Amino acid sequence: MTDEYEPKANVEFETIKHERVNFGRNNFLEVARKKAITTDGVNEFISVSRGYFLPDGSARFKKSLTIPDDADIKNFVAENIKNL
Repeated sequence: MTDEYEPKANVEFETIKHERVNFGRNNFLEVARKKAITTDGVNEFISVSRGYFLPDGSARFKKSLTIPDDADIKNFVAENIKNL
């Protein structure tokens, strides 16, 4: 039995819009609307990322959470963050 490996489609990410807030000595949070573009189609999503700045001023990302571009889910996340 031979299993043929099919590589997953290449994904290209495009940032549509982002907002960033700095905190601490050299940390930031970024909220962004992004697109994932593949041969199968385009998927828009929201990402919330935490990162830091290197001594040369360039940004590096540590952790990220993606949220589907769905009104109910975005409202759920926003309301629960406000209420915590």
